[in-house]
Amino acid sequence: MKKNNIITLTDDFIMHTYKRIPVVITRGKGIYLWDVNGKKYMDFLGARGAANTGYSNQDVIKAITAQAKKLILVTNDFYTKPQAELAQLLVKNSFADQVFFCNSGAEANEGAIKLSRLYSYKKYGQGRYVVVSAGNSFHGRTYGALSATAQKKYQTGFGPMVPGFRYVDFNDMDAMNAALGDDVCAVILEPVQGEGGVYPVSQDYIRFVREQTQGKDIILIMDEVQVGLGRTGRLFAYENYGISPDIVTIAKSIAGGMPMGAILALKKIAKFFDYGTHGTTFGGSPIASAAGIAAVKYIIGRKLPDKAKKLGIIALKRLLSLKQKYADKIKDIRGVGLVIGIEFYDNSLASQVFDECLKAGLIVNVTNGNIVRFLPPLVITENELNKGMDIFENSLKRITVRPHL
Repeated sequence: MKKNNIITLTDDFIMHTYKRIPVVITRGKGIYLWDVNGKKYMDFLGARGAANTGYSNQDVIKAITAQAKKLILVTNDFYTKPQAELAQLLVKNSFADQVFFCNSGAEANEGAIKLSRLYSYKKYGQGRYVVVSAGNSFHGRTYGALSATAQKKYQTGFGPMVPGFRYVDFNDMDAMNAALGDDVCAVILEPVQGEGGVYPVSQDYIRFVREQTQGKDIILIMDEVQVGLGRTGRLFAYENYGISPDIVTIAKSIAGGMPMGAILALKKIAKFFDYGTHGTTFGGSPIASAAGIAAVKYIIGRKLPDKAKKLGIIALKRLLSLKQKYADKIKDIRGVGLVIGIEFYDNSLASQVFDECLKAGLIVNVTNGNIVRFLPPLVITENELNKGMDIFENSLKRITVRPHL
């Protein structure tokens, strides 16, 4: 089927919830994607952080194929080996004692919010249910996760939101301190605000929050849906800050491209999810769990967190030099490991860069209007990183600056 036919069918029969790039992708390998016409693209979007192990990872494919021949799905009324082994693998490599599997990051955050409220209800009774989240955050599009997402643009038209959420400015210790009243059961934070524009949490802030929440028996949830499993230079992003949370949510890259999410928690909290309190039909399915084992072992075995740290330093160094060279275009550079944001002075500049990169065969992402974001698969080599940066720099040369204040 030709490109235009596929685009027409999509536009006719699928709801228009995405501003789709006019490219029809047919296959992928490593950090590369190919369109229906055979054009090759270097992907610095990385499926929005879900492609850490690269496209068509052979370890993941073998695991999926082998499991599909035996059992694709059975309900969680039964025990399965892949699910048990993946849970053990995650626990052994984290702070956590137990895991709950689901299908997405939004579901993981929904579950974490439910678990936090249940923990407080069982221990302290009613009235202690407020969840504090940070301005500019993004935690998902289901109602609980959307209510925790402190960005009006995502909430407009869907009100009323779920009650019991309180927003504070990100990295503001005074604001957080003022928000932690007797009615608070949990704080949910992203180690790096991805959709909000690539804003890393500060070391002093997260340590302050951890100290305050521990002292008041408030659960600290770290939302690592996008940046977990190697992207920030450690397997889990919280490890960069020398703290240990109560709950971590992960998804995206956990199963090498298969839909999966997970809640990792301490046993003293996890125990309140007892029989009948929470559940899912597809979460932790045999095939997703098999893919998860292969993906997580690949990330650990190939030392992808170390690679992300090394290449992130190289990328940031070059981008900072570009910021000086193109000071009339680039306003700021931010990032940790291989999640990097290049903030432009206006939306037009970011849009132009995106278009120029795409023409030259480099896929990047624009978030929050004026920020170009890099989220390449962690299997990227230093040579590939430099080639992509060359394309990005050449794109900078071609864009037109409009007057700005």
